[in-house]
Amino acid sequence: MQQLHLFFNAWVFYTRFPAPGWVVHSSEHLSHSSRYFPLVGACLALWFALVFGLANLWLPTTISLLLAMVASLLATGAFHEDGFADLCDGFGGGWHRDDVLRIMKDSRLGTYGVTGLWMILTLKFVLLYELTQHTPLLLEVGLPLLLSAYMLSRAWSISLVAVLPYVQQDAQSKAKPIAMGIRRSDLVILWASSFLPLCWLPWTTAITLLVTGAVAFLLIRAWFNKRLQGYTGDALGASQQIQELLAYMAMLVMVPL
Repeated sequence: MQQLHLFFNAWVFYTRFPAPGWVVHSSEHLSHSSRYFPLVGACLALWFALVFGLANLWLPTTISLLLAMVASLLATGAFHEDGFADLCDGFGGGWHRDDVLRIMKDSRLGTYGVTGLWMILTLKFVLLYELTQHTPLLLEVGLPLLLSAYMLSRAWSISLVAVLPYVQQDAQSKAKPIAMGIRRSDLVILWASSFLPLCWLPWTTAITLLVTGAVAFLLIRAWFNKRLQGYTGDALGASQQIQELLAYMAMLVMVPL
Protein backbone atom coordinates (compact mmCIF):
# COMPACT_ATOMS: atom_id res chain seq x y z
CA MET A 1 0.00 0.00 0.00
CA GLN A 2 2.89 2.33 0.80
CA GLN A 3 4.25 1.87 -2.71
CA LEU A 4 0.88 2.79 -4.22
CA HIS A 5 0.93 6.04 -2.25
CA LEU A 6 4.41 6.76 -3.60
CA PHE A 7 3.36 5.96 -7.18
CA PHE A 8 0.31 8.20 -7.09
CA ASN A 9 2.30 11.03 -5.50
CA ALA A 10 4.59 10.82 -8.53
CA TRP A 11 1.54 10.49 -10.78
CA VAL A 12 0.01 13.75 -9.53
CA PHE A 13 3.33 15.61 -9.50
CA TYR A 14 4.44 14.67 -13.02
CA THR A 15 1.05 14.66 -14.78
CA ARG A 16 -2.26 16.53 -14.77
CA PHE A 17 -4.23 13.34 -14.13
CA PRO A 18 -5.94 12.97 -10.72
CA ALA A 19 -5.15 10.29 -8.15
CA PRO A 20 -7.67 8.18 -6.18
CA GLY A 21 -9.15 9.91 -3.15
CA TRP A 22 -7.57 7.47 -0.67
CA VAL A 23 -4.01 8.47 -1.64
CA VAL A 24 -2.05 10.19 1.13
CA HIS A 25 -0.12 13.19 -0.21
CA SER A 26 2.86 14.32 1.83
CA SER A 27 6.27 15.88 1.34
CA GLU A 28 7.89 12.66 2.58
CA HIS A 29 6.01 10.55 0.04
CA LEU A 30 6.77 13.03 -2.71
CA SER A 31 10.48 13.14 -1.90
CA HIS A 32 10.75 9.39 -2.56
CA SER A 33 8.13 9.08 -5.28
CA SER A 34 10.65 9.66 -8.09
CA ARG A 35 11.42 5.94 -8.02
CA TYR A 36 8.21 5.65 -10.04
CA PHE A 37 8.98 8.47 -12.47
CA PRO A 38 9.81 6.01 -15.30
CA LEU A 39 6.57 4.08 -14.64
CA VAL A 40 4.64 7.33 -14.92
CA GLY A 41 6.50 7.79 -18.20
CA ALA A 42 5.33 4.35 -19.31
CA CYS A 43 1.72 5.37 -18.67
CA LEU A 44 2.26 8.55 -20.69
CA ALA A 45 3.77 6.51 -23.53
CA LEU A 46 0.68 4.29 -23.56
CA TRP A 47 -1.51 7.41 -23.59
CA PHE A 48 0.47 8.76 -26.57
CA ALA A 49 0.20 5.42 -28.40
CA LEU A 50 -3.55 5.20 -27.70
CA VAL A 51 -4.31 8.67 -29.05
CA PHE A 52 -2.08 8.13 -32.09
CA GLY A 53 -3.53 4.69 -32.83
CA LEU A 54 -7.14 5.85 -32.62
CA ALA A 55 -6.52 8.99 -34.67
CA ASN A 56 -4.59 7.06 -37.28
CA LEU A 57 -7.63 4.89 -37.99
CA TRP A 58 -9.20 7.83 -39.82
CA LEU A 59 -6.54 10.52 -40.18
CA PRO A 60 -3.13 10.75 -41.89
CA THR A 61 -0.02 9.92 -39.89
CA THR A 62 1.12 13.55 -39.66
CA ILE A 63 -2.14 14.77 -38.13
CA SER A 64 -2.34 11.73 -35.86
CA LEU A 65 1.16 12.44 -34.54
CA LEU A 66 0.33 16.09 -33.90
CA LEU A 67 -2.83 15.11 -32.02
CA ALA A 68 -0.86 12.60 -29.95
CA MET A 69 1.74 15.26 -29.14
CA VAL A 70 -1.01 17.67 -28.09
CA ALA A 71 -2.53 14.97 -25.90
CA SER A 72 0.88 14.31 -24.36
CA LEU A 73 1.45 18.02 -23.64
CA LEU A 74 -1.99 18.31 -22.04
CA ALA A 75 -1.31 15.22 -19.92
CA THR A 76 1.89 16.67 -18.44
CA GLY A 77 1.04 20.35 -18.61
CA ALA A 78 4.15 20.75 -20.79
CA PHE A 79 6.08 20.17 -17.55
CA HIS A 80 9.38 19.11 -19.13
CA GLU A 81 9.07 21.31 -22.22
CA ASP A 82 8.70 24.33 -19.96
CA GLY A 83 11.94 23.37 -18.23
CA PHE A 84 13.73 23.06 -21.55
CA ALA A 85 12.50 26.50 -22.68
CA ASP A 86 13.61 28.09 -19.41
CA LEU A 87 17.01 26.43 -19.70
CA CYS A 88 17.40 27.83 -23.23
CA ASP A 89 16.60 31.32 -21.94
CA GLY A 90 18.97 31.00 -19.01
CA PHE A 91 21.90 29.46 -20.85
CA GLY A 92 21.38 31.67 -23.88
CA GLY A 93 20.98 34.97 -22.05
CA GLY A 94 23.11 34.54 -18.94
CA TRP A 95 26.91 34.75 -18.78
CA HIS A 96 27.38 33.99 -15.10
CA ARG A 97 25.76 31.38 -12.86
CA ASP A 98 23.67 33.88 -10.89
CA ASP A 99 22.41 35.48 -14.11
CA VAL A 100 21.48 32.07 -15.53
CA LEU A 101 19.55 31.10 -12.40
CA ARG A 102 17.76 34.45 -12.28
CA ILE A 103 16.68 34.25 -15.93
CA MET A 104 15.53 30.64 -15.55
CA LYS A 105 13.20 31.65 -12.70
CA ASP A 106 11.62 34.43 -14.78
CA SER A 107 8.12 33.33 -15.82
CA ARG A 108 8.40 35.28 -19.06
CA LEU A 109 9.68 33.44 -22.12
CA GLY A 110 12.40 35.03 -24.22
CA THR A 111 13.70 34.54 -27.74
CA TYR A 112 16.02 31.69 -26.76
CA GLY A 113 13.20 29.87 -24.99
CA VAL A 114 10.69 30.30 -27.82
CA THR A 115 13.24 29.21 -30.43
CA GLY A 116 14.37 26.23 -28.38
CA LEU A 117 10.81 25.11 -27.68
CA TRP A 118 9.84 25.36 -31.35
CA MET A 119 12.93 23.45 -32.43
CA ILE A 120 12.58 20.63 -29.91
CA LEU A 121 8.88 20.08 -30.68
CA THR A 122 9.53 20.17 -34.42
CA LEU A 123 12.45 17.76 -34.10
CA LYS A 124 10.35 15.42 -31.97
CA PHE A 125 7.58 15.41 -34.57
CA VAL A 126 9.99 14.76 -37.45
CA LEU A 127 11.78 11.96 -35.60
CA LEU A 128 8.53 10.25 -34.66
CA TYR A 129 7.22 10.60 -38.20
CA GLU A 130 10.39 9.03 -39.62
CA LEU A 131 10.05 6.15 -37.16
CA THR A 132 6.45 5.51 -38.22
CA GLN A 133 7.60 5.16 -41.83
CA HIS A 134 9.44 1.93 -40.97
CA THR A 135 6.23 -0.01 -40.54
CA PRO A 136 7.55 -3.62 -40.64
CA LEU A 137 9.91 -2.98 -37.73
CA LEU A 138 7.52 -0.84 -35.74
CA LEU A 139 4.72 -3.39 -36.01
CA GLU A 140 6.93 -5.74 -34.05
CA VAL A 141 8.67 -3.48 -31.55
CA GLY A 142 7.00 -0.08 -31.91
CA LEU A 143 5.47 0.08 -28.42
CA PRO A 144 8.64 -1.12 -26.62
CA LEU A 145 10.58 1.55 -28.51
CA LEU A 146 8.20 4.27 -27.36
CA LEU A 147 8.18 2.92 -23.80
CA SER A 148 11.98 2.82 -23.77
CA ALA A 149 12.29 6.44 -24.89
CA TYR A 150 9.79 7.66 -22.30
CA MET A 151 11.13 5.58 -19.42
CA LEU A 152 14.88 5.80 -20.01
CA SER A 153 14.78 9.56 -20.57
CA ARG A 154 13.10 9.98 -17.18
CA ALA A 155 15.46 7.56 -15.47
CA TRP A 156 18.55 9.38 -16.77
CA SER A 157 17.03 12.74 -15.84
CA ILE A 158 16.18 11.87 -12.23
CA SER A 159 19.56 10.15 -11.80
CA LEU A 160 21.17 13.59 -12.03
CA VAL A 161 19.83 14.20 -8.53
CA ALA A 162 22.23 11.55 -7.24
CA VAL A 163 25.35 13.10 -8.78
CA LEU A 164 24.73 16.86 -8.65
CA PRO A 165 23.75 19.29 -5.87
CA TYR A 166 20.53 21.26 -5.93
CA VAL A 167 21.26 24.93 -6.57
CA GLN A 168 17.97 26.81 -6.90
CA GLN A 169 17.07 27.97 -3.39
CA ASP A 170 13.43 28.67 -4.14
CA ALA A 171 10.47 27.09 -2.36
CA GLN A 172 8.45 27.21 -5.59
CA SER A 173 11.03 25.31 -7.65
CA LYS A 174 9.82 22.26 -9.55
CA ALA A 175 12.64 20.16 -8.12
CA LYS A 176 12.16 21.23 -4.49
CA PRO A 177 10.16 18.09 -3.51
CA ILE A 178 12.90 15.78 -4.81
CA ALA A 179 15.88 17.96 -3.90
CA MET A 180 15.95 16.36 -0.47
CA GLY A 181 17.88 13.56 -2.09
CA ILE A 182 17.32 10.21 -3.69
CA ARG A 183 18.02 6.93 -1.96
CA ARG A 184 19.87 3.97 -3.45
CA SER A 185 16.67 1.91 -3.24
CA ASP A 186 14.88 4.56 -5.31
CA LEU A 187 17.54 4.30 -8.02
CA VAL A 188 17.34 0.50 -8.03
CA ILE A 189 13.57 0.54 -8.50
CA LEU A 190 13.52 3.25 -11.17
CA TRP A 191 16.26 1.57 -13.22
CA ALA A 192 14.82 -1.92 -12.81
CA SER A 193 11.51 -0.72 -14.26
CA SER A 194 13.26 1.20 -17.05
CA PHE A 195 15.03 -1.93 -18.26
CA LEU A 196 11.76 -3.84 -18.77
CA PRO A 197 10.82 -2.57 -22.28
CA LEU A 198 14.38 -3.23 -23.45
CA CYS A 199 13.70 -6.95 -23.03
CA TRP A 200 11.35 -6.78 -26.05
CA LEU A 201 13.90 -5.09 -28.29
CA PRO A 202 16.76 -6.58 -30.31
CA TRP A 203 19.83 -6.59 -28.09
CA THR A 204 21.70 -4.30 -30.48
CA THR A 205 18.95 -1.69 -30.23
CA ALA A 206 18.80 -2.00 -26.44
CA ILE A 207 22.56 -1.59 -26.10
CA THR A 208 22.53 1.40 -28.47
CA LEU A 209 19.83 3.12 -26.41
CA LEU A 210 21.71 2.52 -23.15
CA VAL A 211 25.07 3.67 -24.50
CA THR A 212 23.53 6.77 -26.08
CA GLY A 213 21.77 7.63 -22.84
CA ALA A 214 24.87 7.03 -20.71
CA VAL A 215 27.09 9.22 -22.90
CA ALA A 216 24.44 11.96 -22.93
CA PHE A 217 24.10 11.66 -19.14
CA LEU A 218 27.81 12.26 -18.61
CA LEU A 219 27.87 15.19 -21.04
CA ILE A 220 24.75 16.78 -19.52
CA ARG A 221 26.16 16.31 -16.04
CA ALA A 222 29.39 18.07 -17.03
CA TRP A 223 27.40 20.82 -18.82
CA PHE A 224 25.16 21.52 -15.82
CA ASN A 225 28.10 21.36 -13.44
CA LYS A 226 29.98 23.92 -15.51
CA ARG A 227 27.11 26.37 -16.00
CA LEU A 228 25.13 25.85 -12.77
CA GLN A 229 27.41 23.92 -10.41
CA GLY A 230 24.43 21.62 -9.93
CA TYR A 231 20.85 21.18 -11.12
CA THR A 232 17.47 22.89 -10.95
CA GLY A 233 13.97 21.67 -11.74
CA ASP A 234 14.20 23.28 -15.18
CA ALA A 235 17.51 21.51 -15.78
CA LEU A 236 15.96 18.13 -14.99
CA GLY A 237 13.06 18.81 -17.35
CA ALA A 238 15.45 19.87 -20.11
CA SER A 239 17.55 16.74 -19.55
CA GLN A 240 14.47 14.55 -19.98
CA GLN A 241 13.59 16.21 -23.28
CA ILE A 242 17.14 15.93 -24.62
CA GLN A 243 17.40 12.28 -23.61
CA GLU A 244 14.05 11.47 -25.24
CA LEU A 245 15.09 13.06 -28.54
CA LEU A 246 18.44 11.27 -28.49
CA ALA A 247 16.64 7.98 -27.90
CA TYR A 248 14.55 8.54 -31.05
CA MET A 249 17.69 9.39 -32.99
CA ALA A 250 19.39 6.22 -31.77
CA MET A 251 16.34 4.20 -32.82
CA LEU A 252 16.49 5.65 -36.31
CA VAL A 253 20.17 4.74 -36.56
CA MET A 254 19.26 1.13 -35.80
CA VAL A 255 16.38 1.05 -38.30
CA PRO A 256 17.41 -0.11 -41.81
CA LEU A 257 16.78 2.82 -44.15
